[in-house]
Amino acid sequence: MDAAQPPSAANGFHGAHAALLLASYERLLGRPLLELALGEDPGRALYEAPFVLLSHRTEADPIFNYANRSAQVLFGYPWEAFVGLPSRLSAEPVAREERERLLRRVADQGFIDDYAGVRVAADGRRFRIEQAVVWNLVDETGTPQGQAACFHHWRPLQSRE
Repeated sequence: MDAAQPPSAANGFHGAHAALLLASYERLLGRPLLELALGEDPGRALYEAPFVLLSHRTEADPIFNYANRSAQVLFGYPWEAFVGLPSRLSAEPVAREERERLLRRVADQGFIDDYAGVRVAADGRRFRIEQAVVWNLVDETGTPQGQAACFHHWRPLQSRE
């Protein structure tokens, strides 16, 4: 996937990556990530979905390579700033150790569907995500391609929460 440009009709809404997100989720969780209408473009549907969807690659210090529009709005980063950002920077420094444990658990189990934690937006706003699903991205040959997360529920936090 050439992540330099945001998903659009011109680049097929990063359709190959959308297919990887959808297939990996359904294979691991046994249900679709998103119900698609007949003929609906999966890439466009994921990019415009009303839930937050993010993914990162497999580096030792993983780098975001996808953020749908809902993720960009919540975290306050445009595509160009989000993609290429180390995913650890989406968590507070004190929560990064917890995040590392989470990622190891996902790597071992394939997915988790009960994650909750504090995240930080570009402007420093803090919010708590709840009931997040985090799963491994594995292509059709069984090669790991990264991890993804989606969630529908979050709430803003006050500075002392």
